[in-house]
Amino acid sequence: MYTYGKLRKVIGIGLTIILIMIVPVNIVYGNIIQEEEQQAGDEQTHQLALNLHARSAMLMDADSGRVLYSKDGNVPMAMASTTKIMTCIIALEQGKWEDIVTVSANASMQPKVKLYMAENERYYLGDLLYSLMLESHNDTATAIAEHIGGSVEGFAELMNYKAKELGCTQTNFVTPNGLDAPEHKTTAEELGMIARYAIANDTFNGITNTPSHTFSTLAGDRTHTVTNLDQFLYQMDGAFGVKTGFTGEAGYCFVGALKQGDRILISVVLGSGWPPDRTWKWEDTEKLMRYGLDNFTYRELFTQMRELDTIRVEDGQLEQVAIFYETPSQQLLLRNDETVVIEYVLPDILQAPVSEQQEIGKVICKVNGENYMEVPIYTRGRVAKIDLPFCFQKVVEKFLP
Repeated sequence: MYTYGKLRKVIGIGLTIILIMIVPVNIVYGNIIQEEEQQAGDEQTHQLALNLHARSAMLMDADSGRVLYSKDGNVPMAMASTTKIMTCIIALEQGKWEDIVTVSANASMQPKVKLYMAENERYYLGDLLYSLMLESHNDTATAIAEHIGGSVEGFAELMNYKAKELGCTQTNFVTPNGLDAPEHKTTAEELGMIARYAIANDTFNGITNTPSHTFSTLAGDRTHTVTNLDQFLYQMDGAFGVKTGFTGEAGYCFVGALKQGDRILISVVLGSGWPPDRTWKWEDTEKLMRYGLDNFTYRELFTQMRELDTIRVEDGQLEQVAIFYETPSQQLLLRNDETVVIEYVLPDILQAPVSEQQEIGKVICKVNGENYMEVPIYTRGRVAKIDLPFCFQKVVEKFLP
């Protein structure tokens, strides 16, 4: 409803239009930040002494990619045969299951652990992927790399390109098998990012969860059986991967994956002891997984759609307009003591004209004080700018019954 003061403004605008007296106006918008919701416990950062053997370790929520626990997780370290996670992914994406791989002299001379392939033997690529992932054969990794990349160096370029594509900035691959080499490094957190990508591939998971696989050369003169050496598969309910590793520089390493209920967790341990402590990697992995299962549950961050309050419109044919945001339902694994704050960033007032579904602000979700995600806020409806016909109409409505 238009008040007397509002009507006077409308008439004034009408006279301005009539006299063609156009005066530029600079509208300065002020940000209104509303803290709508805060879920908090202790103000102190939650620290739990897991007493891990590993020099570097990480636990990740596979759904969101958020790191739930980190021990020197951003320190570059040798990764041993966990390298073969990337080798397998590149082979799956750039090769074909029925590709024929011919073994080179270089591949046949790789150090153990190995399949002991002979030079010029031929195998199907799909069979070799079981050799690669179940028993971690170094000659197999080299044969695959030379087949896909043309050379070990060419394949390393493919690996590094993929790593950068996944957002890894501290990872550098030199070999396809993870044997110690200068500059062959990653971090626990970035290795978790690679594993997260890998376990989204059903074929990859099918390989890493196979108990054993038997295959032959194409000539049929030699037959091999490879057996899965991943003890974690039998250690915890829901375990489904991923890869062991050991070198003199890297120590014992392991990347694990576990699904229980609606939670999928990825763990990484690097430098988890040296001989004779080969079981420490399993102990560390179970500690990380149990920490995740015991301390993290899903909380809803955003409902699918929400209507917000209206916002005032200056010089508009309507005085206000409805606003809303829309997003897929968002949930996040959180500890009870973690803080979630929802902020609405909006201008003080909108200047007409306003279009339908005009983006005018944003909703920011902050987890522990850091931006986790942003969602745009839109107008619902349009508001035309006050013009001469509108002014005349209001004058008539006011003074002529």
